[in-house]
Amino acid sequence: MGRGYLDFDAPEESVIRAERSKARALKKTRWWQQKTSSGLCYYCGKNVSYKKITMDHLVPLARGGRSTKENLVPSCKACNTLKKSMLPLEWMEYLEKIAGKK
Repeated sequence: MGRGYLDFDAPEESVIRAERSKARALKKTRWWQQKTSSGLCYYCGKNVSYKKITMDHLVPLARGGRSTKENLVPSCKACNTLKKSMLPLEWMEYLEKIAGKK
């Protein structure tokens, strides 16, 4: 039987650890300060204080994403927690689904 789009092979733990280390290093840079200076969550657009903003991988590490400037966005804790290991398309589908239930 074919693999569904939610099926994936997770990278090795050593790769994930190395990528998390890169993300921590990037979080200390001027680039991240500028990226978060607006205080806006990339996903919901809500204002978040600098101390409470989190770094999220658009393509999660568990799905093969990397800690590169192109793959990292500021996120509120709520969105980051809800997104888990979803890809951007899956996240948008999820948001549309819950918006339809309201």
